[in-house]
Amino acid sequence: MRTDAVSLNRLPVGKKGRVLHLDADDASRRRLLDLGLVVGTEVESLYKSPSGNPVAYFVRGAVIALRDDVAGGILVALS
Repeated sequence: MRTDAVSLNRLPVGKKGRVLHLDADDASRRRLLDLGLVVGTEVESLYKSPSGNPVAYFVRGAVIALRDDVAGGILVALS
């Protein structure tokens, strides 16, 4: 694993990263791809819910919310 790469759930609020890899089963992977989370896409962590889960992310002009377990399977390179 590269030192400048982290799972999406570890991306600090206000920081950006680029998708490097998706680790998900077929149905979840298809959903993530449909949401625009393809390799090379820039993702920004916007804010956490009061409980800390889910987290809102800005992806390709849209705000999406992902649970911690789903975001943990997305590897991003810090920008």
